[in-house]
Amino acid sequence: MASFTVINVLFVFLVVFSGSSNAQLRTNFYSKTCPKVLSTVKSVVQSAVAKERRMGASLVRLHFHDCFVNGCDGSVLLDDTSSFTGEKTAIPNNNSIRGFEVVDKIKSKVEQVCPGVVSCADILAIAARDSTVILGGPSWNVKLGRRDSKTASFSAANSGVIPPPSSTLTNLINRFQAKGLSAKDMVILSGSHTFGQARCTVFRDRIYNESNIDSSFAKARQANCPRASGSGDNNLAPLDLQTPTFFDNLYYKNLLNKKGLLHSDQVLFNGGSTDSLVTSYSKNPKAFSSDFAASMIKMGDISPLTGSNGEIRKNCRKPN
Repeated sequence: MASFTVINVLFVFLVVFSGSSNAQLRTNFYSKTCPKVLSTVKSVVQSAVAKERRMGASLVRLHFHDCFVNGCDGSVLLDDTSSFTGEKTAIPNNNSIRGFEVVDKIKSKVEQVCPGVVSCADILAIAARDSTVILGGPSWNVKLGRRDSKTASFSAANSGVIPPPSSTLTNLINRFQAKGLSAKDMVILSGSHTFGQARCTVFRDRIYNESNIDSSFAKARQANCPRASGSGDNNLAPLDLQTPTFFDNLYYKNLLNKKGLLHSDQVLFNGGSTDSLVTSYSKNPKAFSSDFAASMIKMGDISPLTGSNGEIRKNCRKPN
């Protein structure tokens, strides 16, 4: 009996302890210390997206690329220093992620309102939500209280934790599960490709060499993406052909018609275990919208720094 009690106490301790860092995140974290943070971030994001609608997708992507490398800690924002090489030039990020100047502007405005209080990691989480809403997507209550890392990891960003566009379905599922996200979360979060654009270099192989692609779609993409490597590498194509700056469920409808731009898009609907989810979201935009909000909250919970860990950076590009 005694051993049973000890085991149960240990189990409860492990459950409470394992969830303690995420439990410290809460939606009203800045209600007293920086009550204007949400409106301040929103105003800068609105201005940036009004200037260039693609920026909304870029800010959502920044949050994703931050969270998948050592947790949602703002590490993706750090420039190289004498003591470490940052994540910006890692293969998944180099010439790909963008929006750093917008984050700088947000941070500057927030520092004017409440200096030294709001983390860059939290700014990314709020900006991702605001961008989604501005582009017609759902809103959600962002959990806050993350702190910023003092370092970044070029090697971790290059280790494959961020699934490449060439990923198989199994690799996608495994990479997301390693972060505590289900296959369903993976399909939902892939739906962020409802907006944004991709470079020729990441979809060239698909439009010239793959068979599970609509021929007219492939031909249209080839017009702006030459077969020869090095030619037009940075030419852009929309991830969602019809509405590339608007949140909707056409991404999933495109997959049903073999019009996924990236290999890692089309594998979601190619005779595998996620086909039924893609079909479901293609028919039910409301379900996609509400599930997207839930999965974004879940992603924002990946290994945050809280309490006395990390710091509140004064400048998102460098440690204090």
